Amino acid sequence: MNLGMPEILVILVVALLIFGPKKLPELGRSLGQSIREFKRGAQEIREELEKSVDVREELKPKPTPAEAAPEKAAQAEDKA
Repeated sequence: MNLGMPEILVILVVALLIFGPKKLPELGRSLGQSIREFKRGAQEIREELEKSVDVREELKPKPTPAEAAPEKAAQAEDKA
């Protein structure tokens, strides 16, 4: 959904007519702050999810050498 210049101009003119020239800068400022806070929150959620995935990988049981040996032998046979 890309907005071109004509669409942006129509939106600005409608906003100017609805809110007036005094209120428009205040609305733009609050919209910018809202977008910034949303991005910050999304980044925090992303970081928390990455941490939980890392912790889960660390807690995953690792195969013992006896369990890993048959897997390596099977992989070697597949390559040959």
